[in-house]
Amino acid sequence: MPDTVFQAFAATAGAHPDHAFLCAPPAPGRAYHPDGVEFTYGQARDEVLRHRESYAAAGYGHGHRVALLLENRPEFFFHYLALNALGCGIVPINPDYRHDEMLYQMDHSEADLAVVVAARVADLERVALERSRPLPVVSADAFPAALPAPGPAPRAGAAGLDTECSLLYTSGTTGRPKGCILTNFYYLNAGAWYGGMGGTLVFERGRERFYNPLPLFHMNCQAVTATCVILGAHCLILPERFSPTRWWPDVVATRATVVHYLGVVPPLLLNQPPSDAERRHRVKLGFGAGVEPSLHEPFEKRFGFPLVECWGMTETGRVYGDRFEPRQIRTRAFGTPFGGFEAKVVDDADREAPRGTEGELLVRWGGPEGPRHGFFAGYLKNREATEEAWRGGWFHTGDCVRQMADGMLVFVDRKKNIIRRSGENIAAAEVEAALQAHDAVAQVAVLAVPDEIREEEVMACVVPMQGVTPDHALADRLMEWCLGRLAYFKAPGWILFVPSLPTTGTQKVQKTQIFPKGEDPRARPDALDLRERKRRR
Repeated sequence: MPDTVFQAFAATAGAHPDHAFLCAPPAPGRAYHPDGVEFTYGQARDEVLRHRESYAAAGYGHGHRVALLLENRPEFFFHYLALNALGCGIVPINPDYRHDEMLYQMDHSEADLAVVVAARVADLERVALERSRPLPVVSADAFPAALPAPGPAPRAGAAGLDTECSLLYTSGTTGRPKGCILTNFYYLNAGAWYGGMGGTLVFERGRERFYNPLPLFHMNCQAVTATCVILGAHCLILPERFSPTRWWPDVVATRATVVHYLGVVPPLLLNQPPSDAERRHRVKLGFGAGVEPSLHEPFEKRFGFPLVECWGMTETGRVYGDRFEPRQIRTRAFGTPFGGFEAKVVDDADREAPRGTEGELLVRWGGPEGPRHGFFAGYLKNREATEEAWRGGWFHTGDCVRQMADGMLVFVDRKKNIIRRSGENIAAAEVEAALQAHDAVAQVAVLAVPDEIREEEVMACVVPMQGVTPDHALADRLMEWCLGRLAYFKAPGWILFVPSLPTTGTQKVQKTQIFPKGEDPRARPDALDLRERKRRR
């Protein structure tokens, strides 16, 4: 087994230099590769080695961190693999992040450099001005011949399996994202795990083309899929983002054989008018999570391939999947524990729950290496949260599931105070903090409400300050306030002004008592629908 992702890539590039590695579909009007582009492993290796020389010449080495805001471009991998070769970790930045979010991430990660698409250089330079330590910012589109030099390398020796490969930020219940430290072993193990799951998930070496519209700052595309691609000499297709109108033309044009999806994808594709392209594709399977059971069978019948439901987290690396026939497509089943990746379902006291009853999903590695083998290495600067998540030797996922008599795991809901919108995890506390800072807001509670397209949407229940009129104009001001401070998808899609919020004796809001059980908060006559305002800026 190689010791780094770069070593795995170099081995594949040496054995299969002419195989396709990275592909961007055509996108007229896009600033980069509008006609599409494809790089072979050999071509990509040349670019990676060229970038490695630049970083090495400036002094980047084992333990440095470099932030990357490169969107879903093939060039992301040229920088990532070059840095990995030197033992540097990467800190991918969500392109939708606003100033405060990027400032927190750059402060917390202590990144030594930010490499950014030209259109966002000024944004990162403003972040750098406020950071407590210097942050050089360079444009990836006008990459300098000489990079700013970092301080001494934090670690001695060559990079290995335990070297940090990336620092991915994942939402938690505390309001600020936590930085998950992911090692080379995590990446290599996750990629090999996905490639070897079997059942419906059978990949022919060097022959698959994975169409993954998920962002490169998430583990799904950047860690699990991309590493599987590298290990198997496959091709990774990187659309700019998910588009229901471009999906089938892209899939056909790029000759995709495997597609990745989130729950928002099937309903939007089913809502598209029939087209020739939807049956001219070469797709043999889809892999993802969150498809509505009522849409699962109609999707497969119309488009002609199975959707394999899975479960995984940034912290776990490994995934489960309902990959053996007959798949349980009329439920939210996501597979059974296998291969040493153990699971159990527990009640609120961490006691194992009877089969068929709801409880929190706990997972661990069951081999002699120990329960944390292959998982994330910990939350950066937050040992307390790491140990709390691992209490009792099991990782506590925060997801509520049922395990049936045959061992099948069925997803129920999220236990944590997390809103899941179109695959994005949104911490309610972070949105609450942004709204609470507005001088018209006396109190606020943010919670999830159902959404027919995006699974869940953000609702803010706001108590205005005394003398402030709770009207649509105020809602517009609060929305604009949030859009200036948060990524667009975190802003409230619904706002409801209320005279008060139920609280405990310590003034903690009791969200479960805001609405009667079973009520849809969106149905309140004074609930204001602001979803049309939630657009990328």
